[in-house]
Order: sequence, then structure tokens, then C-alpha cells
Amino acid sequence: MTSEELKINVEKALEEIRPFLQSDGGDISLLSIENDTLVKVRLEGACVGCSVNQMTLKSGVEMTIKKYAPQIEQVINIEN
Repeated sequence: MTSEELKINVEKALEEIRPFLQSDGGDISLLSIENDTLVKVRLEGACVGCSVNQMTLKSGVEMTIKKYAPQIEQVINIEN
């Protein structure tokens, strides 16, 4: 899988997740993919400072991204 294909797959994963975050007044943006294994995202809106956002990030976001792009090892949230 090329880096461009990887980015497309990660974006597809975020599109799947986004409606759930938006229903709670939040959102998510892809910041970067490093070494084709690390995804950096930014949780936005109501997701910022939400006590469950780290759990959401690990269970929901990381799991969904790995479904589309199995070589991804880690997803981290970058705060402003």
C-alpha cells in the first residue's frame, strides 16, 4: 500500500467515525501519518477535554483505522 493509499484509507476510517463524534458536538481531523505506522489526529469541539476522549480514541478511532489500514500501529491525539 502506498502512502497515498494509506492516507485515503485513514480518511475513509475517519468518515465512518465522524457522524458519531458530530452527534455529540465534536469532530476529528487527520493531521499526519508518520512512517506509515503512526496517525496523528486532532479531536475537536465537544471532544476536546471530554473525559472519554482517550477511550474513544483508543477503542473507536484506532480500531476503525486499523480495520482500513492494518499497518497502523498507533493513533494519537494532538492537542492545540
